[in-house]
Amino acid sequence: MLRRNGVTPKSPFYLIVQKSFIYMVIITLLFGLIGFFTTISPTLRISSHTITNWTSGMEGTSFVYLLGMENRAFYEGLPEDTELPGLSASLLQIATSIKPNDPRSLLGNELPGFSIYDSEIFIAGEGTNYTNLPVESTPPLEDVLRDRDAIIDEDPEEDNSEEPDDNGPTTGEKNVVYIYNTHNYESFLPHLPGVTNPDLAQHNEVNVTMVSDRLAKTLRNNGIGTVVSDADTMKILDEQSLDYTQSYAAIRDSVEEAFATNKDIQYVFDIHRDSLGRKETTKEIDGVSYAKVAFVIGGEYEGYEKNLELATKLHYIMEEKYPGLSRGVLPPKKGPGTNGVFNQDLHDNAVLIEIGGVDNNFDELYRSADALAEVFSEFYWEAEKVNAD
Repeated sequence: MLRRNGVTPKSPFYLIVQKSFIYMVIITLLFGLIGFFTTISPTLRISSHTITNWTSGMEGTSFVYLLGMENRAFYEGLPEDTELPGLSASLLQIATSIKPNDPRSLLGNELPGFSIYDSEIFIAGEGTNYTNLPVESTPPLEDVLRDRDAIIDEDPEEDNSEEPDDNGPTTGEKNVVYIYNTHNYESFLPHLPGVTNPDLAQHNEVNVTMVSDRLAKTLRNNGIGTVVSDADTMKILDEQSLDYTQSYAAIRDSVEEAFATNKDIQYVFDIHRDSLGRKETTKEIDGVSYAKVAFVIGGEYEGYEKNLELATKLHYIMEEKYPGLSRGVLPPKKGPGTNGVFNQDLHDNAVLIEIGGVDNNFDELYRSADALAEVFSEFYWEAEKVNAD
């Protein structure tokens, strides 16, 4: 056999056998892995949620390029100056969750307190950024339950909600909307004389439940049957010797019971007020002051996309009718006193809604409740019309 530079060349037959052997080994390993993952106990399998977490750190353009390898039409969706993400950078993101173009991914793990900015804003409204996401105060329960003076004007002229339209559409005897308040003692500083600490803006009567009642009234006037829960979360916490941070667990049984006893419920709203100040929670529209609205979606449960879809639709309708009133569709800030579920895993159309903040007054809050009812009514009746067609 001829030698070239001291090396004996391999015959074509040998190379074919070698490649065939490699292919057989690869195919055998592939089918072995498939068999392994399809036969192991479901509890040990890698869930789609886990895979989502692994790939969430990858640049979106990576997936577009992968699809473009099979169908070049996908490349048309990329800007002309877009470059293919490097393999090393993609592997780094998957392995460490550190994104080279996002310093929060590194600093959030190393600097105390910086992790509160490591959130993904679903849809940012006017003026919304990582520094002013909704904040839940976590006062000691004894401070929440403390007796305080409260003042409120009971002026019937302030009720500008529309009167019922006898000729309009109606849900009849069906209550299709369920409203409740997890933090039902959340109150507002303008109505609590002598109170200046936002964490102490709590009252057992003059509180966010009045905003829920106003929202329900306006929805009913628009023909949408609505029921408001009378569950007292703070009393449940006190009776069961629980902490304020356990509010969502305390109210969960009441929410589940409502669903079990009323099969007509289609939409669920948990109404809160933010702990941020007036600058972040107030909007002037046509010379009139409103309390801004934020739609909050927890993303730490499977199926949250359904609730996200509802919140997104409501946000865009509100932007069209009341520009700047919506703060957007937001996740909560991470940290003590909050979680990523908010009992939204109990229903496909559940949204936590922040109406105003600690510095807003009831005139502003009621205007926003009426605006929200108008927005939801438009969404609801349009959806009903589509379903009927």
